[in-house]
Amino acid sequence: MVSNLTNKMTLDKILAEFYKENGIPENGGIDKKTFELKVFGIYLKLPNPQFRKDVIHIHDIQHILNKCDTSWKGEAFIAGWEISTGFWKHFPIVIFSLWAMGYSLWLYPKAVYQGFKKGLNDIGIIDLKVSKSEFMKMEFNKLVEITRKEKVTKMGVFQWVQFLFWILICQMIFLFPLLIVIIGIIWIIK
Repeated sequence: MVSNLTNKMTLDKILAEFYKENGIPENGGIDKKTFELKVFGIYLKLPNPQFRKDVIHIHDIQHILNKCDTSWKGEAFIAGWEISTGFWKHFPIVIFSLWAMGYSLWLYPKAVYQGFKKGLNDIGIIDLKVSKSEFMKMEFNKLVEITRKEKVTKMGVFQWVQFLFWILICQMIFLFPLLIVIIGIIWIIK
């Protein structure tokens, strides 16, 4: 994680350091036509759609805000956090978050839960409606301040129902391609 993070540093400087430390292309790779994703030990080269390019800085700032690295454990926390803060309202990018949450539940269920729990008390960065240029000038301590909810929410019955609902949804999204492959194999065999 960004090694010399100070509360007075602006997000543009913190993000540049974050990208360098994690081997991420400049600007989070928004100029690239594809991005790589390591799944089951295999690197997949996927198209980099405009809707992803438009919000990748927000996703990366979330890693910094929550002090998460870019490992699958860090992504698990961020996926749970994003869904808890209401990221699900932002289609089509939410499909990436739900897929990541579904995959991460198999690897780091505790991190997904911890991210979801923390997100109950935070305002999602995407919901701040702050332009990218304004974010880049913002100091880290200001980001912490504007993303914190005043009222603390604990994991009660309603929150557990929400969490279980999102587990069901994310597993359906994660397992859907596998289901299609299995149906295809069965169809071919018959």
